[in-house]
Amino acid sequence: MNFTRDIVDAAPPDSLALVALARDGSRSEIRFGEVQERSARLAGVLAGRGVGRGDVVMTVVGNRPEWVYALTACWRIGAVALPCAEQLRPADLATRIDAVGPRLVVADERDLDSIGEAGFDGPLLAIPDADLYGSEPAPAVDLEPDDPALIVFTSGTSGEPKPIRHGQRYLAGQAAQAEHWFGARPGELCWCTAASGWSKSARNSFIAPWLRGAAALLHDARFDPDERLDILERERVQVLCMAPTEYRALAKRTRLRALPSLRHAVAAGEPLNPEIVGVFEQETGVAIHDGYGQTETGALTGMPIGPPVRPGSMGLPLPGFRLWIEDGELCADPATVPTFFIDGPSGAWRTGDRVREDEDGYLWFEGRADDVIISAGYRIGPFEVESALVSHPAVAEAAAVAAPDEIRGQVVRAVVVLRDGHDPGEGLGRELQEHVKRATAPYKYPRIVEFAESLPKTPSGKIKRAELRGGPPPR
Repeated sequence: MNFTRDIVDAAPPDSLALVALARDGSRSEIRFGEVQERSARLAGVLAGRGVGRGDVVMTVVGNRPEWVYALTACWRIGAVALPCAEQLRPADLATRIDAVGPRLVVADERDLDSIGEAGFDGPLLAIPDADLYGSEPAPAVDLEPDDPALIVFTSGTSGEPKPIRHGQRYLAGQAAQAEHWFGARPGELCWCTAASGWSKSARNSFIAPWLRGAAALLHDARFDPDERLDILERERVQVLCMAPTEYRALAKRTRLRALPSLRHAVAAGEPLNPEIVGVFEQETGVAIHDGYGQTETGALTGMPIGPPVRPGSMGLPLPGFRLWIEDGELCADPATVPTFFIDGPSGAWRTGDRVREDEDGYLWFEGRADDVIISAGYRIGPFEVESALVSHPAVAEAAAVAAPDEIRGQVVRAVVVLRDGHDPGEGLGRELQEHVKRATAPYKYPRIVEFAESLPKTPSGKIKRAELRGGPPPR
């Protein structure tokens, strides 16, 4: 198998592959014929710089076509792509360089200083560069399913980021989630907003759309809620994939409106609050299909297409994937998951996430095993408390963590970010406590309510609850 040969080279050359929106405001439409040529020529350049089968190529590039060309060039010749987000600092990049030892780096010119400060002294290709496509096209090589294709680092919510290696079968294996959760259709335009370098971006920015015969939108700019809506409307995006943080920002910090072209929306990265699902559907006419996966496994579950969305649920196991719950923890059969990281057909992959299953088989996320709060014998998932808090009109974001208590062992401590126009104070804190008691089981209410201007997050937008457990809320 070879993803670049089997998907990119096999596509009609004149069919739309990418719509690219640059930081300077320019817009370009790129056909598969151009992707084929640039991928092949860049692969020739990589080979000329000494990159061979199994060698790692690190990319530090924004959401722009050159990032796609670089990854498909790697897969064409059997090199291993290590995409890194531009938000990473030199120390983060140095950690990745030390752990993986890339043979070559492809970097945006705006990121060259960071690469230098990270200590990389090997071959470097800068973007833009007129010589980037100056070689003769390189042929696609035959690869085995377990030949490495991609390295993605975990987000670091529960410890130091670690490298996860995926094989060629992982790329083709995205077909299950692309059809049954992501839901793209031939000829549509899909937009996965994740920054290049994250697990969801590698899966859904262009792989999932292309597997379904659709085109991908790339937007090389920072998140702005109002601009996000304008682009969805102007570009007539049919499939939208965003992080829950972004959906919350749209619902809480801008005025949502009907989006006639938008047919399907999905969310992944962390749980999506039911209240946000309801608001988004009411205002835009589209229900958000939540899903669940890990950097180690890729997508595992998704809200199925067709049946009514169940707000707050992470859906059902994807077709062909065997999942079960053991002692409250979600487990997976490694033989059914198309990833290089999990070895062998026997045993179980323990996700470390606490999940419950309802009578219809739908799965509901409760929290990381080490995030669950045990108070006076009750097990309290932080997501339940956070969803109740976010449903209050004054709350933009919230995190629930454990705080030690002499009598109960632990109590719920909430750190709350308010929407504009609301002021923190004891009165609002008591109001939020009563609101949670009405919205969910009373024993789950936060006995401690603190206010902060923001929550600590990973560069991919996940809340760092471990940091909040360790001290006062951020200012």
